[in-house]
Amino acid sequence: MTSKHPMLSIALASFITLFANQLVLADSPIHIQEAGFATPESMEYYAAEDVYLVANINGSPFAKDDNGFISKVSPDGEVLELKWLDGESDHTALNAPKGMAILNNRLYIADIDRIRVFSLPDGQQLQDIPVQGSTFMNGLSAAGENSLYATDSGMAPGFKPSGTEALYRIGTDGQVQKLKSGQLGHPNGVIADGDNIMMVTLGSGQAYFFDGQGETQAVMTLPFNRLDGLLKLADGRIITSSWAAKSIFAINNDYTVDTITDGLESPADLGYDSKRNRLLIPLFLKDEVVIYPLP
Repeated sequence: MTSKHPMLSIALASFITLFANQLVLADSPIHIQEAGFATPESMEYYAAEDVYLVANINGSPFAKDDNGFISKVSPDGEVLELKWLDGESDHTALNAPKGMAILNNRLYIADIDRIRVFSLPDGQQLQDIPVQGSTFMNGLSAAGENSLYATDSGMAPGFKPSGTEALYRIGTDGQVQKLKSGQLGHPNGVIADGDNIMMVTLGSGQAYFFDGQGETQAVMTLPFNRLDGLLKLADGRIITSSWAAKSIFAINNDYTVDTITDGLESPADLGYDSKRNRLLIPLFLKDEVVIYPLP
């Protein structure tokens, strides 16, 4: 169709081109680089504010140096507050923040040998939940209204085994229950799956399936190890990240495995934007994060 008004045709063509470019951008991964992230270990979608939280270890994951911080990032990739929660401030204690979970207007953060608790939306630090005997608290996931699951990867400085590998249930009232311990392949990502629990491991490259009391129901060995993040989507797919494969994988309902994306250096603890169907991927060794749209 040819318009009788050339300027209108030019404007219409420009609008169509701009709209098409926006569609491409909306469906393309967003890489956030050179933004000030420092050893980003995990990401979490905070739906109430429609922002992404990024946990930055900022140095050694073993060091009690009180310099960890949490960033706020917008869904379009803008860093809103690099140090929204800052261990170096006088009113915040945060050493090496790893896994995060949001439950009942509280932000829970795994930090070496304890779970830090912050109120939302103001970010005020509340009482810590110490996990006695732990050395590397790592994965964290909400489990119902009053508890969380947490993993201790059982590692000491130099990433040597510390002998403290464990799966815990952490009550919002501060009660800590050890559900599983022993040789667990260095537990990492963990999620509640209905009344059951799923967990992946750094060392052995396995996915464990437990009942709600921590009794092993099944173990799946994946063709790659150094597993980190863990999610379960509404369609039943289980999503995990692998440092060894530099990839994000989906375990399908029939237990086949598909690659979602690859070529990622040190993809760590994953977040999920349920509003936009996006994976949130921190790149631990690159000081970068990736916002990745799922098909």
